[in-house]
Amino acid sequence: MDVNVACRELRRVKRILLYGTCIRDERPEIFERYAKGRVALAVCMEEEHFNMVALKLASMASRVALEEVVVLTVDGSPHCVQLHMVVEEVERIVGKLPRIHLVVEGGKVVEVKPIHVKVARYLSRVKRLVEAAGFDGV
Repeated sequence: MDVNVACRELRRVKRILLYGTCIRDERPEIFERYAKGRVALAVCMEEEHFNMVALKLASMASRVALEEVVVLTVDGSPHCVQLHMVVEEVERIVGKLPRIHLVVEGGKVVEVKPIHVKVARYLSRVKRLVEAAGFDGV
């Protein structure tokens, strides 16, 4: 995320698209749709540490009254899922962070609620939910 935490464009727009870098290359039409009207910030969690991304986003949220943070990643990536978890962690730190989690699966955009991101963080909860649903495998 190569941007000043209170850059002019962010202060003007107050809306962020935080996206996994592969989205821009693999699904440019989806990227363009969600980038419109937002400050688009690329993050590759393979290259950037969770703590660095979290501090940068928390710094933005504490300096600019953000109206929206949209997280857009591919579904199923162990790296990209961290980006969703970063945003939830920042919400816990700064509070009242308006956020939307989106994942791309099979060319379609699926909205994921914050509770789904939270549950995904706790493998024991996932285990109980999967067992309760009667799933034997994926």
